[in-house]
Amino acid sequence: MSKKLILSIVGEMGSGKDTFCNYVKENYPDVYFFRTSDPLKDVLKIFFDEIKREDYQWLAPLLKGRFGDDILIKATIKKTQDFNGLLILNGIRALGESKATREADGKILYVTADIEKRWERLQTRGEKADDNMPFEKFKELHKATTEIFIPEMGAEADFKLENNGTKEEFYAKIKELVDKIYG
Repeated sequence: MSKKLILSIVGEMGSGKDTFCNYVKENYPDVYFFRTSDPLKDVLKIFFDEIKREDYQWLAPLLKGRFGDDILIKATIKKTQDFNGLLILNGIRALGESKATREADGKILYVTADIEKRWERLQTRGEKADDNMPFEKFKELHKATTEIFIPEMGAEADFKLENNGTKEEFYAKIKELVDKIYG
């Protein structure tokens, strides 16, 4: 496909953002996937062998405080300049990132699930060093500055996918949405 569509994804920890991205990458042509947290990860890898969620939550506000709360999405959008197709920008977390997505003629997708379901998923995922955390700690992390705007951004998103069922049910919802907006 030669058309270009930027789709920024917002969602709580463990909601299914990566599952969405992986399904779309595997089932549609001309799909490019970017994580808005990649610049943070690159910096943190210099200093730490194991990166914890709290490390991201510490660094992101520092950069955003210095350069604006849209710095990560603007850097990611800049990386996409030479691409055509479906450009998935995974992990927006600040109101300025929503605004920057819209200024780039992009759309926003909110992926969500019940908190208990999301915590259960993190227990088996093992993506970050602290994914296997107690439920109380998981709930506490939702109060971090990198997490507090997610529900507000979700309420204003162009599209919403709830991921409380099976993987197959979620895949069906993903296919229906992507066929509608990009098919």
